[in-house]
Amino acid sequence: MNLRFSRKAVLSVVAAASALLLGWLVTSQGPLAPTRVTVATVQQGPLLASTFGIGTVEARRSYALAPTMASRVARVLVDQGDTVAAGQLLAELDPVDLDDRVASGRLGAQRAASAVRAAQAQLAEAQSRAQVAVASARRSAELRARGFFSQEATEAKQQEANAATAAVDATTAQLAAARRDHERVLADVAGVGKLRDQARLVSPVDGIVSARLVEPGSTIVAGQAVLQVIDPTSLWVRARIDQGQAGGVRVGQSAEIVLRSDAKRVYPGEVKRVDWLSDSVAEERVVNVGFTAIPDALSIGDLVEVTIGIAELPAALWLPAAVKRVDRQDGVWRIKDGRVTFHPVEVGITTLDGRSQILAGLAIGDEVVVHSEQALQPDAKVSVVATLVGARR
Repeated sequence: MNLRFSRKAVLSVVAAASALLLGWLVTSQGPLAPTRVTVATVQQGPLLASTFGIGTVEARRSYALAPTMASRVARVLVDQGDTVAAGQLLAELDPVDLDDRVASGRLGAQRAASAVRAAQAQLAEAQSRAQVAVASARRSAELRARGFFSQEATEAKQQEANAATAAVDATTAQLAAARRDHERVLADVAGVGKLRDQARLVSPVDGIVSARLVEPGSTIVAGQAVLQVIDPTSLWVRARIDQGQAGGVRVGQSAEIVLRSDAKRVYPGEVKRVDWLSDSVAEERVVNVGFTAIPDALSIGDLVEVTIGIAELPAALWLPAAVKRVDRQDGVWRIKDGRVTFHPVEVGITTLDGRSQILAGLAIGDEVVVHSEQALQPDAKVSVVATLVGARR
């Protein structure tokens, strides 16, 4: 009897302990257990809202040097990386017959100039004859009036004067035609000379040769680039910013540039241009950022990371990554009597590290949930396991 009683007592104790353990597990570790959360308090301090993008280094002013006619490359005098001056000869094409056409045009211009001088001499001679003929006709008319000259002789002198005057008009027209022909020949010579100059590719600016695209002996078509020259003072970053974060980007805002080739250094910059044309497929907008001081050994096409400061507040209420969106309403989870409620707030700027400016709905020191083990629902039981303290800029 004592043995049986002892066994029953032990089994009763074990069953009670198991029930207590099971209840504890269900209420503390199981589905009925409160969700463990981390809370933080509303802080006040400086906030810097920024946006981030990836881009490449490009030259704002880049020049592709190409001929306006098909030809063969005779020589290329520079190579990639060479520094060149404005007006410096960089490459030359085979002029084919252009030199001969220039020489022929000059000879034609000399001939036209000689024709002008001959026409001028003929005009001077015609004017002299006309003066003599007109004077003779006038004297004949005077003598005829006195009866010393016959009518037939007077009319003959007048006819000679009229013919001489007409000759002056004809030689004047010939001189004008000769001058126009001379001008035409000179224009032809100038046109051929310009065409000949197109065979000489010169640098438009003080710059650097960024690409040598053909070699001597290559045949190229009109418009095909032989060399590319960039203005090294015009290097900037062509960055792509998410459209959702690009709304606050403006020309003149400060930026930080980090080169992938030199990730340990941060270069200051400034937004120079915001493109009007966005990429609707990638949902990005192109922002051009210039360097405050262009780094040494910077190369075209370098991949960079750009951070643009779009707003800075010296003293703002903020929370670290606590704002949620429920039923199209921004808000935070607050704890009351061990349970959570959703509390709407009005949010201002948001920083890259997730901190949000609170415009309305909370005060300094209010506690809110910033992290939970699982998604929260209204009136859910929670247990605070940690509290975030301190603020970061």
